[in-house]
Amino acid sequence: MTSRVQVGAAIVLAAGEGTRMKSSTSKVLHSIAGKTILNHVVDAVKELSPAQIRIVVGASRESVEAHVKEIAPQALTVFQEVRNGTGGAAQLALAAAPTSGNVIILAGDTPLLTGTTLADFASVHAEHGNLASVLTAEMPDASGYGRIVRDENGFITKIVEERDASDFEKLIDEVNTGVYIFDAAALSASIKKLNTNNSQGELYLTDVIALIKSDGGKVGAILSNDYTETLGINDRSQLAECAAIMRDRINDGHMRAGVSIVDPTTTWIDSTVKIAKDVTILPGSALHGSTSVETGAVIGPRTTLTDVVVKAGAKVVESNCTGSEIGENANVGPFSYLRAGTKLAAGAKAGAYVEIKNSTVGEGSKVPHLSYVGDATIGSGTNIGAATIFVNYDGVDKHKTVIGDEVRIGSDTMLVAPVSVGDGAYTAAGSVITEDVPAGSIAVARAKQRNILGWVLRKRANTKSAEAARNAGATETSDTGAN
Repeated sequence: MTSRVQVGAAIVLAAGEGTRMKSSTSKVLHSIAGKTILNHVVDAVKELSPAQIRIVVGASRESVEAHVKEIAPQALTVFQEVRNGTGGAAQLALAAAPTSGNVIILAGDTPLLTGTTLADFASVHAEHGNLASVLTAEMPDASGYGRIVRDENGFITKIVEERDASDFEKLIDEVNTGVYIFDAAALSASIKKLNTNNSQGELYLTDVIALIKSDGGKVGAILSNDYTETLGINDRSQLAECAAIMRDRINDGHMRAGVSIVDPTTTWIDSTVKIAKDVTILPGSALHGSTSVETGAVIGPRTTLTDVVVKAGAKVVESNCTGSEIGENANVGPFSYLRAGTKLAAGAKAGAYVEIKNSTVGEGSKVPHLSYVGDATIGSGTNIGAATIFVNYDGVDKHKTVIGDEVRIGSDTMLVAPVSVGDGAYTAAGSVITEDVPAGSIAVARAKQRNILGWVLRKRANTKSAEAARNAGATETSDTGAN
């Protein structure tokens, strides 16, 4: 069910201290699946297309307000200097708010709520002609939640906070989720009557339900179909619980869309990630940020991608990649590290124990193993031998290396930037290249080998190496020259 119910204002309550998180970061700024808790809530609210979004802030005001500007520039923030309860927060948020239509109010720490659930809730509220409605849920463990008290006909009479509940009321498993929708005029009239006659000495927004009912207004308690959507976060344990539920929800969506996830319980995919059908994700993998994966690609096992574009048919095995582009049918890993600015063209390879940073590797080119490539451009069809190092940093500045097409870089070559190697050129293994290499030539930059006879027997006389040398027929000699 969807709804086009008019929502004049959406109020998100995000002023709490969040002390049980034991964190220097505001509770609502902790992340789940690539977005903050508050971002998830605001995104759900946006699906109602409210005329205004008002976010009540308090603790960590500056950081929360800065985040609101990023995720919802059109939203207004309201500062609750004195945290005197949800009723007090709502009173502040209602100042100069629209007085017609509906006002939806919800907590900023319920990241699992979806826009669909909120739209259905608003629709049922309108269909029943309610002046006030509260979204409820039947919890397996209702501890800590306000209880929904109904009369013999099943109509809500009040919401009682656990601290103020009787022993009988504590047995009720239907709880207040903290999501409300009110007729704007009825809310404005009733919220002025709130008092602090409760165990906390606070203004409870829940008391508005009873006030509207006592004035003859129709109120309703609307039961959610999925209690997990309404779970709030107060500590790190609940943060992890909600993250796991979000993980399962995201993974289920991808699998139903044609993605093979071999072990969903060890696969973590941010809500911002895009994955095409016929992608395979192997166990222990995590996809974050703006990562996108095209059809036929294989990711994992034990691979982390952050803000990476993976083209069709590529394979990334046991590697960590950030801010990179992996071309069609390219191969990465195992144990590769692709850093920001890396771009592998179609069919390229970054093999075992390879690190690449701010570099382009051309079509079909290979960096097979044990190499570092930094600040470089490599042409097509080129092979970079094992243990090659692109020496890009002189201690002050970074410099660029340019390698042409169909180049063969010998193993253990040092390319000291700035330097270029022309098309079709070679470098001899073990060379230190400090000057440009012309196309079609081979660069050899290593000293002539010298064998100093008898050195081990003279200098390491009592070692196992000396014993092995004697057994092989070596003798001491006074000859110290080269041989």
